[in-house]
Amino acid sequence: MHLIRLIAGIFGFLVGIIGLVWIGQGTGVFPYPRSSFMINQTPWIFWGLLATVIGVLIVWASRRFRI
Repeated sequence: MHLIRLIAGIFGFLVGIIGLVWIGQGTGVFPYPRSSFMINQTPWIFWGLLATVIGVLIVWASRRFRI
């Protein structure tokens, strides 16, 4: 069960990082790659925030609940 908690924690961390990248692209702070359709598009700020919150919740749950 320790392995499942570790994998869930890593997965949640990656989801959170992807969400932060989406927020950065949606706001135009992280305009890479230049040809990305997500740059300066406000819907990606919302989706990035949602992904970041879900990632944090997954990490929290993987550390909180003992299976």
